[in-house]
Amino acid sequence: MGDITQKGYEKKRSKLIGAFLPKAPGKGMDPSVPHERRTPVTPGSSSRYHRRRSSGSRDERYRSDVHTEAVQAALAKQKERGKMAVPMPSKRRSLVVQSSMDAYTPPDTSSGSEEEGSMQGEGTPTSSQGSINMENWISRAIHGSTTSSTTSSSSTQSGGSGAASRLADVMGQTHLENHSTPPDVTSYTTDSIQVERPQGSTTASRATPKYGNAELMETGDGVPVGGRVSAKIQQLVNTLKRPKRPPLREFFVDDFEELLEVQQPDPNQPKAEGAQMLAMRGEQLGVVTNWPPSLEAALQRWGTISPKAPCLTTMDTNGKPLYILTYGKLWVRSMKVAYNILHKLGSKQEPMVRPGDRVALVFPNNDPAAFMVAFYGCLLAELVPVPIEVPLTRKDAGSQQIGFLLGSCGVTVALTSDACHKGLPKSTTGEIPQFKGWPKLLWFVTESKHLSKPPRDWFPHIKDANNDTAYIEYKTCKDGSVLGVTVMRIALLTHCQALTQSCGYTEAETIVNVLDFKKDVGLWHGILTSVMNMMHVISIPYSLMKVNPLSWIQKVCQYKAKVACVKSRDMHWALVAHKDQRDINLSSLRMLVVADGSNPWSISSCDAFLNVFQSKGLKPEVICPCASSPEALTVAIRRPTDDSNQPPGRGVLSMQGLSHGVIRVDSEEKLSVLTLQDVGTAMPGALMCVVKPDGVPQLCKTDEIGELCVCSVATGTSYYGLSGMTKNTFEVFPMNSVGAPISEYPFTRTGLLGFVGPGGLCFIAGKMDGLMVVGGRRHNADDIVATALAVEPMKFVYRGRIAVFSITVLHDERIVVVAEQRPDSTEEDSFQWMSRVLQAIDGIHQVGVYCLALVPSNTLPKTPLGGIHLSESKQLFLEGSLHPCNVLMCPHTCVTNLPKPRQKQPEIGPASVMVGNLVSGKRIAQASGRDLGQMEDNDQARKFLFLSEVLQWRAQTTPDHVLYTLLNSRGTIASSLSCVQLHKRAEKIATMLAERGHLQDGDHVALVYPPGIDLIAAFYGCLYAGCVPITVRPPHPQNIATTLPTVKMIVEVSRSACMMTTAVICKLLRSKEASAAVDVRTWPPVLDTDDLPKKKPPLLYKPSNPDTLAYLDFSVSTTGMLAGVKMSHTATSAFCRSIKLQCELYPSREVAICLDPYCGLGFVIWCLCSVYSGHQSILIPPSELEVNPALWLLAVSQYKVRDTFCSYSVMELCTKGLGLQTESLKSRGLDLSRVRTCVVVAEERPRIALTQSFSKLFKDLGLHPRAVSTSFGCRVNLAICLQGTSGPDPTTVYVDMRALRHDRVRLVERGSPHSLPLMESGKILPGVRIIIANPETKGPLGDSHLGEIWVCSGHNASGYFTVYGDEALQSDHFNSRLSFGDTQTIWARTGYLGFLRRTELTDASGERHDALYVVGALDEAMELRGMRYHPIDIETSVIRTHKSITECAVFTWTNLLVVVVELDGSEQEALDLVPLVTNVVLEEHYLIVGVVVVVDIGVIPINSRGEKQRMHLRDGFLADQLDPIYVAYNM
Repeated sequence: MGDITQKGYEKKRSKLIGAFLPKAPGKGMDPSVPHERRTPVTPGSSSRYHRRRSSGSRDERYRSDVHTEAVQAALAKQKERGKMAVPMPSKRRSLVVQSSMDAYTPPDTSSGSEEEGSMQGEGTPTSSQGSINMENWISRAIHGSTTSSTTSSSSTQSGGSGAASRLADVMGQTHLENHSTPPDVTSYTTDSIQVERPQGSTTASRATPKYGNAELMETGDGVPVGGRVSAKIQQLVNTLKRPKRPPLREFFVDDFEELLEVQQPDPNQPKAEGAQMLAMRGEQLGVVTNWPPSLEAALQRWGTISPKAPCLTTMDTNGKPLYILTYGKLWVRSMKVAYNILHKLGSKQEPMVRPGDRVALVFPNNDPAAFMVAFYGCLLAELVPVPIEVPLTRKDAGSQQIGFLLGSCGVTVALTSDACHKGLPKSTTGEIPQFKGWPKLLWFVTESKHLSKPPRDWFPHIKDANNDTAYIEYKTCKDGSVLGVTVMRIALLTHCQALTQSCGYTEAETIVNVLDFKKDVGLWHGILTSVMNMMHVISIPYSLMKVNPLSWIQKVCQYKAKVACVKSRDMHWALVAHKDQRDINLSSLRMLVVADGSNPWSISSCDAFLNVFQSKGLKPEVICPCASSPEALTVAIRRPTDDSNQPPGRGVLSMQGLSHGVIRVDSEEKLSVLTLQDVGTAMPGALMCVVKPDGVPQLCKTDEIGELCVCSVATGTSYYGLSGMTKNTFEVFPMNSVGAPISEYPFTRTGLLGFVGPGGLCFIAGKMDGLMVVGGRRHNADDIVATALAVEPMKFVYRGRIAVFSITVLHDERIVVVAEQRPDSTEEDSFQWMSRVLQAIDGIHQVGVYCLALVPSNTLPKTPLGGIHLSESKQLFLEGSLHPCNVLMCPHTCVTNLPKPRQKQPEIGPASVMVGNLVSGKRIAQASGRDLGQMEDNDQARKFLFLSEVLQWRAQTTPDHVLYTLLNSRGTIASSLSCVQLHKRAEKIATMLAERGHLQDGDHVALVYPPGIDLIAAFYGCLYAGCVPITVRPPHPQNIATTLPTVKMIVEVSRSACMMTTAVICKLLRSKEASAAVDVRTWPPVLDTDDLPKKKPPLLYKPSNPDTLAYLDFSVSTTGMLAGVKMSHTATSAFCRSIKLQCELYPSREVAICLDPYCGLGFVIWCLCSVYSGHQSILIPPSELEVNPALWLLAVSQYKVRDTFCSYSVMELCTKGLGLQTESLKSRGLDLSRVRTCVVVAEERPRIALTQSFSKLFKDLGLHPRAVSTSFGCRVNLAICLQGTSGPDPTTVYVDMRALRHDRVRLVERGSPHSLPLMESGKILPGVRIIIANPETKGPLGDSHLGEIWVCSGHNASGYFTVYGDEALQSDHFNSRLSFGDTQTIWARTGYLGFLRRTELTDASGERHDALYVVGALDEAMELRGMRYHPIDIETSVIRTHKSITECAVFTWTNLLVVVVELDGSEQEALDLVPLVTNVVLEEHYLIVGVVVVVDIGVIPINSRGEKQRMHLRDGFLADQLDPIYVAYNM
């Protein structure tokens, strides 16, 4: 991925601006400087890589100079490979402004790992060596009192590579002493270009151009950010053409039977070569004679022998001692709590809790004394305490999961303190509400004043430690679920003994504890082991550390404490804040326990801390990192020795090796290394080994990284209530190479990854929870965080507020990095930082980042101690509610395991044998409707060749029979026409055409009418006058600018000699808006039919040749093509007859019609069928439904209609608009039980989801689900299928979407993965024959094969009507012949892909029924990776992915897939959609999305049939006319 993103914001690209990034305080030196001039190495470190320095500008836990240096070098390397241009995303202004300063509050804490916070401190401790190097100098420059000019020069630009190395040379030779003002860096960088960044103010004051994107920025290749989309896309295409990392050889083969993942490991990857490791045994646990038999016994002993001895001192936020708990008070109060819980809850007969029951302990972090009393109270009462966090609100991050834990532990009572109880959220009645997911709890306050004294004769039952459960510690898993680890009383005691022995604890020692006392190291040292040894604990609350990071050091000095328990962040904070302290003396410390010493990045904090405080009396051997886990308790701890000569263990390991799970000391590159410190040896009385992380627990080789396992009494014993998981974790039997267990006792998995080095020292390289396996290589989340943080000083993101996790997309894990952005960083800064992070991670870890997101400060979910709640962040990311303000996706670079692109196989050609009706052994896919010739019926209209004659005949024989009834939006009759009224009206219009229009027969007339009766009359008027009518949708009065040009175009292309319309539309055509949209002077004459002549016409025109034109049918296809087809009189009559027979239409019938009457089958049903068949048509203009959505269904019910026709837009309107009104409609008497057929008139694949939800919704109103069906027509034949009345119900099949992409049909079961439901498009009409042909070779195809639908029928159109006569292009659309087989028949090509399938059903004639399934239009289909995709399939997946996506359209541009989504929600959600859209398209379609465009509702254009006009959308996008909310260019 590395070469993919280097966005330059330079205007001139003549010179590169720097070989690497701005130097930050504490950054590594330029790797090109000769090694001799590097800083002297601290004597205490065994590796030249460990200079002990420190810096206030970055989170110390993740700081390592090597690392920074490595990042610099990796980035410099990228530079040499050439600049990469990444198109910057474009954002709408509102989004930019909003996200940058959105109610900014600085985060109070920040952290990189789940449990901890860290602080923003400034200031840099000086190096104790006194050797001032470049880093120190720059850090002075930036943090000292000097002016800001240097700051900007050193941070916003660094010299060209030559200049920088010269500068470094100069700096190396000049031994700088304390310069008050550093030399001007810029004077050396002669050949660098000065870059002025555009200031925010200029951007703001600039007038915004019409379509968003008003950023004053440039992206690579000098394309302005506000530049045209097409330029950015070109840039993206060029970038993607660059060679990328070779694809893995484990792309999966998508052959439809089986999804195979072929993984062939790289032969060159490092493999473990060492011998099999041996299990390491800790020293013997020496049982001292006076060790108490149980912890309660210890408490009793100290509470009675030395009641005045201090046990715990708590601090207030000013650092003053708040309260001292003595052993006497602890003993008395714990007894009181025990007595009250056992005897005062419930009744005497039915106590609420009995020994062995679990109770929750809910205490705030600043009240260890109350917690301690409650904890020991539970132990004395033989109850099992479950310490948890205080739930602050009803939906804290992870609080719900804690609730599940309490529920599964059967907790009914929660102990809490007075203050905490008061602070819990209360309902209006003063009760504590039930938190989400929590069981019902009784809250019990443990303060002494609320409790009654136990009677004199009551005494707790103090036993020796046994196998009963002592307490349950909660643990949050990688997926966010919370488990309870049970610890037995014997384990509790043995653990305290082991800690006492390894730490050398003695009676009455003083220990300072900064850790959380409710769990883990803080609980074990500060609450449990301390009591066993009668020690005095000074407890420092987190809130005090936030105010005064030095508080713990001050307390060590004040109390001359022997031991302190801290995390590396506490050491870091102390470093940041120590400079103004004079009298610090740490010589009393004999042991500094570093609780997170197992975090690979803690070493830099330890080094830096020692570096600074060695001069204040801190002895190097005091620092004791330890490793622990909830399951195995303390795994290993470095023992405090008096021998300062023995240096601690160090390992400088190759990151590349680690990713393959092997230990290789320092790689050749010296770049990607991880330096680890040891965490001491195994615990007394424990056996430790390392096993393979997955699969069978087999022992690792000595040079292999694996999961540490421990066999000891002092570990947890189970996950409460989860026997399966318990077995896998607590009952592991490690095997040697021959498969024999190495011990008869079970081991416990620690969840820590590492190895045992020389001398039995343990090294931890990461946690199982942070492990991400990408492309078969292992990466650790902490390492990735460290690399991201080393990229630059924290100008853009908050130190440590970074979450790294992996999500599974397309059979592999993908890395996601989410960071909190500072509110003052500009779009461009952030984008720059993001591209650098991508390169750094690629350079050092050789892994691509799938998604990098920046969120506004303080918005990542926090853990109770202020760290980042990882699983919650991941959850928000996956459900699209993280609301990032910047997103960069890199699927093109990360996803290397796509299936191979398809190579087309030659299809069966004429050479394949045709035997009878078989092709390649399959029945030829052909079918036909009933034969028109053999159908005897009393069809009177058949004897007329022309529709105009049918109308005249009806006007004479049944003059008063009503043919048409038009309804208004209230459902009342607006107007109606009987046979004779229609005839008379048509005559007058014919007169008008002859007299005012001076038209000859055969002239074309454009009819511009709203849906209604005028349109019908005008149509027959044209026939009476011998003119050829063209129906045209009138312009929309609110949207003349876009709708009028289409009208003009149809009028011109159809060569209309005149236009007929209503008075209202006449006025509209002459309005000011109209003349702004088109040239009104070029309209043909316009006739207003509201003003008809009175007199009787002369003789009507008598047509003679039925093959002449009856009318022209114009329609704009979804691809934006305007196509008019010619309908002859013969075809028109055949069409009407076919529909009459299929739907059994007679004069006594009523049919309700709610669709647009301008083209295709819609027009025929609205205008022609009633005249031909004599039935009454109830006309409902679809526009009226916008006022009254129930209008159509109410009319169907009121007129007791059996057959009704509608469009998809109407069906959608009803489904969306009436969804909640079915009950009220039922009460209004709406009844759909008489409906026999409800046909959706369409020219596309049936929208099965819509028809099904419509059927389900109105089932309660009597609608029979089988009544709903669809029709299918196209340009060459306006109706091929139509359900009709008799015949089997429409069938649905499920096909494999993957096979479909290869133009194959493979039927699968419903609900199987990748299945796509397809519904039959109605029955084939009488007189229609269909065959499926290969669109390329024109050969016939077999049954259930995908091909183009060809049609032969009496009502085929007779050709395209084109002005320029370039019919050669389309001639074969209307007269094609098969290349072999039946080569005589002339077919019309529909341009649609589909297949025929013979079903088990029989049709009316007793034959087996052939069903036609339409898949999609050929010219809509997209060819990507050699496969054919139908946009609707991708769109369906995308719409399903997030509730805010209301509509979606996809198209391709320069082979990139562009996905446009309409957002129904706040603009802040726009960026959430980018990863979700990318994921779903990868998962379900194996395609990488190139561009994601988020737009407002209604931007995707839709035509009258409810079809998306994707080509219009594409043109609008490329011309920057969409005003998108956000455009993301995926790398």
